[in-house]
Amino acid sequence: MCSIIGYLGLNQAAPIIVKGLKRMEYRGYDSVGVATFSNNHILVRKGVGKVIEVNKAVRLDELSGTVGIGHTRWATHGMVTDTNAHPHPSSTGEIAIVHNGIIENHEELKRELEQKGYAFKSQTDSEVIANLLQYHHDETGDIKQSMTHTVSDLKGSYAFVAVFEDGTLAAARFHEPLIIGIGKEGYFISSDVLGFVEHTDEVIYLDNREFVIINTTGIQIFDFNINPVRHQITKVSKEFADVYKGEYAHFTLKEISEQPTTILNAGNNTKLELDLATDLIRHAKTLYITGSGTSYNAALVAKFLFSKYAKIKIEPIISSEVHFSHDVFEQQSILIALSQSGESADVLEAVNIAKKTGTKIISIVNIMTSSLVHLSSISIGLGCGPEIGVAATKSFTAQLAILYKIADKICNGSTGIDFAKASEAIKKILSDDSKIKEIAKKIRDVSDIYILGRGIHYPIASEASLKLKELTYIHAEGLPGGELKHGPLALMDSNTYVIMINPSDPTYSDTLTSAREIKARGAKVIGVSDKPSDVYDYWIEIPQIDESMYPLVEIIPIQLLAYYAAVEKDTDPDYPRNLAKSVTVK
Repeated sequence: MCSIIGYLGLNQAAPIIVKGLKRMEYRGYDSVGVATFSNNHILVRKGVGKVIEVNKAVRLDELSGTVGIGHTRWATHGMVTDTNAHPHPSSTGEIAIVHNGIIENHEELKRELEQKGYAFKSQTDSEVIANLLQYHHDETGDIKQSMTHTVSDLKGSYAFVAVFEDGTLAAARFHEPLIIGIGKEGYFISSDVLGFVEHTDEVIYLDNREFVIINTTGIQIFDFNINPVRHQITKVSKEFADVYKGEYAHFTLKEISEQPTTILNAGNNTKLELDLATDLIRHAKTLYITGSGTSYNAALVAKFLFSKYAKIKIEPIISSEVHFSHDVFEQQSILIALSQSGESADVLEAVNIAKKTGTKIISIVNIMTSSLVHLSSISIGLGCGPEIGVAATKSFTAQLAILYKIADKICNGSTGIDFAKASEAIKKILSDDSKIKEIAKKIRDVSDIYILGRGIHYPIASEASLKLKELTYIHAEGLPGGELKHGPLALMDSNTYVIMINPSDPTYSDTLTSAREIKARGAKVIGVSDKPSDVYDYWIEIPQIDESMYPLVEIIPIQLLAYYAAVEKDTDPDYPRNLAKSVTVK
């Protein structure tokens, strides 16, 4: 969820680290810090706030030294305070660490270390790593031995980077991403290639249960049993280096605007894998699909698509619930796992549970070097380019596009699905968003918004409510239209806005009837439809297309509405509070 970066090289470390942390801000965080090694001492500066704010306050980038580590924290253990921010020095100050993940046995380890005389200042689970490393280094005097003893003591999931009193960097990975960059003027280690890709495109992806030691003589990689490990150097795609907003005010708006192209490109970088996955799905004994948040909403759409076109039953499961229902998987099952980052902890846990039963994994993922890809039998790439905005937009419609393509292939291309028409429809919505901007002004101060949809439009209502919650902090709830009289109608009054997702398909008349019932209770009705109606207080027009393609199109105006309402409320649509792009902790 948070970001790690380390550097050892010929240049001053702090400016490189601060810039790298800024490039990774999309991951979400609440505090930031840097530690460097200089003149045989480890120097630490940190604070609460954005990178630019903390840097201005404490001059992170002015720390001296050519070795350093940096971190942006998303609070899990302990309040958002300067003390709880990373890096965390050991009690002697001879080691400092930055950490992503959760140390499940930190309380037990903390008690043992306190009994041995090691002091703690923070409320975090992460600080135990610094003192554990210090204890083992005090005992052995050897960094390699200190690392292997430390990782054998830790329980949970983690990636951490430590700087030692002699200027050595050491890092370990266990169920959290960690990537080494090999540059001409130094080495990098980060949770995301964006942290250093402007300096080098040559990387090593550490595998699970591996640690690395980096010093002026080079790098050494070992598994947790201290066996040396060799890795190929990989060239990362230059697309990561080209992440910039251009003419757009925010990444979120840029990414919404890219969707006419991204739905066309979805899966094109993995066409063979798409064919192989389709064949597996066609012959599956039982079929499941899992995801979290936006990806789960895409999974719900898949249920309708596969049932309607391929006559295949597929069971959507929220990834975080698989732990409590893992006995559903049978032999010869297939699990489709959806994730933008491929690092979501809940999704990875669901996949690991499924694999233990012999279930084959098909992943649909944007980051083809992610942990999810390594766990999968087949991986299909979204191919939509880096998505920086925390709220998923183009990755959602790219997921849908791939699910549509699979359904169409199962039916041997007989569905009539036309992505070119869907792309043109999205372009038309994007070409004139003036009415959406006006509606955004109307809803900026409301406390409750409900979004109704029937059939395949209910998952889109659910996704629309998620976008409004994420970007505007307005309470929003997606509802199946037929459930209105079973409770939600009691909530409708003159202070409520209701968005009706109502294209002209078989759900149209029933949804319009629900709109009239809502209007009779005084609520304001926003219609998202290709047809006008006198029941709508506000009408957001979408182009008329084949009914099967509406889900790809009708979400676009809601994404825009959420974005513009966030701008009206003066909240940052790229970095919503309390949220992170890649949810790597449970």
